[in-house]
Amino acid sequence: MHFELTEEQVQMKMSVREFAEAEIAPHVMEWDEAQHFPVELLPKLGELGLLGILFPEEYGGAGLGYVEYATAIEELSRVDGSVGISVAAHNSLCSNHIYQFGTEAQKQKYLTPLAQGKHLGAWGLTEPGAGSDASGTRTSAAKQNGGWLINGSKNFITHAIHADTCVAFASSDRSKRSKGITAFIFEKGMKGFAPAKKENKLGLRASETASVIFEDCLVPDENRLGDEGLGFVNAMEILDGGRISIAALAVGIAQGAYESAVRYSTERQQFGKPISEFEAIQFKLADMATQIDAARLLMYRAAWMKDQGKKTTKESSMAKLFAGEISVRVCEEAIQIHGGYGYTKDYPPEKYWRDSKLCTIGEGTSEIQRIIIAREILKQV
Repeated sequence: MHFELTEEQVQMKMSVREFAEAEIAPHVMEWDEAQHFPVELLPKLGELGLLGILFPEEYGGAGLGYVEYATAIEELSRVDGSVGISVAAHNSLCSNHIYQFGTEAQKQKYLTPLAQGKHLGAWGLTEPGAGSDASGTRTSAAKQNGGWLINGSKNFITHAIHADTCVAFASSDRSKRSKGITAFIFEKGMKGFAPAKKENKLGLRASETASVIFEDCLVPDENRLGDEGLGFVNAMEILDGGRISIAALAVGIAQGAYESAVRYSTERQQFGKPISEFEAIQFKLADMATQIDAARLLMYRAAWMKDQGKKTTKESSMAKLFAGEISVRVCEEAIQIHGGYGYTKDYPPEKYWRDSKLCTIGEGTSEIQRIIIAREILKQV
């Protein structure tokens, strides 16, 4: 088995790293404290091709695959998970849903400016009463006047306020539960469609998360995305790829925290020598490095399989589950290595730790991942 990135992939990885360290690193805590969503960064991300990394050049994308995509998300998240998750949500959720299930006209109209980085995308599945049970969608879609009248709300939506394009789901036949959910494309400024409450979050505070509300929002039938009643089924396919990006987010956050801990351990003196010379610290660093490598391998396996056109439901969930949980663990150990300083905002680990927790919740909790993995395993019995 081949475990090395190609020369081109390494060059891409290093260009993203250099960009993150030059354009993002100096502002990390400033953006975090102010909960500032760095819209000024979006044109630069677009120029790098990171807002259309997964899509063919004919739609303005970079024409790369999931291995490159996961690598880029990891490098961004190594510096700031807020930027990593924004790029991830834009690519693998909103834009990818249009790419995978949209008509050619929808791709030309919506995907092209998204892939070029001219527009920002959001994806709305979660509701106040439908989180892990996303099939319990209460937002309704009623056929009317050659279109659909949408009423309801979505919450915990990345880019809900600034998005130009939003893919969201509504129940067109509640009696059919998951088989009665349909996806639609909404445009910023559309009558009856508006952002609402912005969340005051524990971590990833520079990534915008808010609610959206639909009040008698009339959407033309040409904005229906995919077949009627297949929205939920299609969303589950989209999440197979999305969970690879959450694994990459988790690996990047853990890598950043680990590097901070290694640096600190070689600089901090106790009992007349660097604490890195104490076995207790060495064991922590060894465990952290091993866990990160294992998570990265799971991430790359899922990404490689995705690029080969293989089904990745189990592998994506495994990568997301393991990477998310070890990210929290590694960040906690980084705080411990820093001691009292790790508990302050003067050092990086506390932010990495706050950011890491989302990785065990977003795009399906760790508990949901275990259910998915078990279901896939038992299918083979």
